[in-house]
Amino acid sequence: MRRKSVRGATLVELVMTIVIISVAIAGVLGAFSLLAGRSADPLNQTRAVSLSQLYADEIQSRRYDDSTPTGGTPRSMGCLINTEESDRAEYDDVDDYDAINNEVPRKADGSDLDNAAYGGFRVSVDVVCAGGEVGLPENDAKRVDITVLDPAGSVFVFTLYRVNF
Repeated sequence: MRRKSVRGATLVELVMTIVIISVAIAGVLGAFSLLAGRSADPLNQTRAVSLSQLYADEIQSRRYDDSTPTGGTPRSMGCLINTEESDRAEYDDVDDYDAINNEVPRKADGSDLDNAAYGGFRVSVDVVCAGGEVGLPENDAKRVDITVLDPAGSVFVFTLYRVNF
């Protein structure tokens, strides 16, 4: 009776298998670490958009300038950026928001927003006369740039126009 010979893997085959698996695992772990490092980006982007929308809605609801009466008529005849109100709760026209520079996000009444959601965010607002940019006389529109800086250092700029109507 003849015995079957049973043969196992050689040492060289085992070493080659270990090397191939190690290289594959290193590649997969590298991809995961790249993704894990950027996992907060979409959350910060979403919060930056939400924050800018909050400010944009508030700004759009204000008068064009101090000389514009409630209802908008008669129209203001000039475009002067005048930030006379210093307390956020007193902001009554678009110009007042030009005073916001690298501030902690706040509600319209001047109180801080939820620190858990917006901790580390900063907001700046720039208001300039820009009617020519939208095909109107220079005094008939203002461009409002809302800049949001997230905790990771990314900068998001949102622009809206407020028209003198």
